[in-house]
Amino acid sequence: MDELYEPILHVVLYQPEIPYNTGSIGRTCVAVGAKLWLVRPLGFQIDDYHLRRAGLDYWQYLNWQVVDDWEELVAALPIERHWYFTRFATRLMGSAEFRPADVLVFGRESQGLPPQILPSEPERKLRIPARPEVRSLNLSNSVAVACYEAMGQWRRGGLGVALPD
Repeated sequence: MDELYEPILHVVLYQPEIPYNTGSIGRTCVAVGAKLWLVRPLGFQIDDYHLRRAGLDYWQYLNWQVVDDWEELVAALPIERHWYFTRFATRLMGSAEFRPADVLVFGRESQGLPPQILPSEPERKLRIPARPEVRSLNLSNSVAVACYEAMGQWRRGGLGVALPD
């Protein structure tokens, strides 16, 4: 897909399974100016009615790309800019210092990120704080929380990044 805008962030969904979540995440990406990357295999077809329905009429404004596997993604996006979101991380998301063009990586709804793509450095693995009664947040909620945390840091830090109002 042609670039519709210069992405402020990159959101990666590793083998997403639920079209509604991906559609909602696409809408969030449009809202914040992020590019959505989908790593195959996908649990749905890209032209899935439910995917488009969840994205409503925003999908046409989304900067997105599908890659065949993890290696293709790593070749396209520098791995040193990746942040991996997992409920097993010890580092809280708010302690990370996000930078423009960072890559936020999220796993499958049913299983999260597989160990083989997680980095050995614990500082690159992040978790969203939640009470112990909650195993994890919905994937689309997690992406929204992470994107807006990054944008909030940039606003508070005075980074010269053009952010949506």
